[in-house]
Amino acid sequence: MKKIVTLNMNPAIDKSTTTEHVIAEHKLHCGPASYEPGGGGVNVSRAIKKLGGESLLIYPAGGMSGKMLNELLEQEEVDQLSLPIKGITRENLIVLEESTGQQFRFGMPGPELKREEWEQCLQEISSLSPAPDYLVASGSLPLGVPSDFYARVARVGNEIGAKVIIDASGDALEHALHEGVYLIKPNVREFRELAGNDIKEELQISEAAQRMIRDGKCETMVISLGAAGALLVTRDNVEHIVPPTVPISSKVGAGDSMVAGIVLGLSRGDKLREAVLYGIAAGSAAVMTPGTKLCRKEDTERLYAKMISAPKKLM
Repeated sequence: MKKIVTLNMNPAIDKSTTTEHVIAEHKLHCGPASYEPGGGGVNVSRAIKKLGGESLLIYPAGGMSGKMLNELLEQEEVDQLSLPIKGITRENLIVLEESTGQQFRFGMPGPELKREEWEQCLQEISSLSPAPDYLVASGSLPLGVPSDFYARVARVGNEIGAKVIIDASGDALEHALHEGVYLIKPNVREFRELAGNDIKEELQISEAAQRMIRDGKCETMVISLGAAGALLVTRDNVEHIVPPTVPISSKVGAGDSMVAGIVLGLSRGDKLREAVLYGIAAGSAAVMTPGTKLCRKEDTERLYAKMISAPKKLM
């Protein structure tokens, strides 16, 4: 199996709880809290582990919450390289309102990283030996980290011969595309921000995505369409992949599970389409789990078996 490295510059601890009603100005009595590692790259590595694979997770961490994050990842047996920072790792709060089943998610901004701290992350990637075959950079950028950081990651990844996968949005993603990457996984909203908000129809999305690929910005796009599945776009082909219908418990972690499934499939030697199908199956499996739970391997394998036998829908 080929080596996978994931990078998360703004990891978090996701604290989840429940309350009967969410009412402004009232003291809300909550149920017992649960704590899980969170953040894009963190969840990608966690999902890879749940699917039976291995990866190395690189992330900055500081303060007591940073130590807790290290310990939680150790409990899940995720291989990690934690880089110390002076700031304090953020905590997010997720509250389930029992009376309605609605979920309230409060995301914190995270610490401000100093230049030497974020530069160390790049140095660690460039000095990895052996170099990774796949480098996944995923998640938001904290304060102090420049908006072109993922472009710098892509540059380092290209220099060491890794296939770079970026799962980000806005300026961070746009800058990365100027360097050229292997694969990106925007959702429709994020893609429209890249290509122009006037793009609405599926055919327009496909054509714009292929133009970006032919311009050398990336080799492959997997554009998430939510419950409608995803578009797999390459230089020469576009396929609309529709996943099996599944019961929805929570959409948290679905995108990270999708990325995990794709890169794990590729690392195992699967062809691109098969890897993307496995990723979509993992994303679908994730929505079946409650709260911030990620995909389960047994659900992913079952959904993948259904998808691999379905006919192609080329555009």
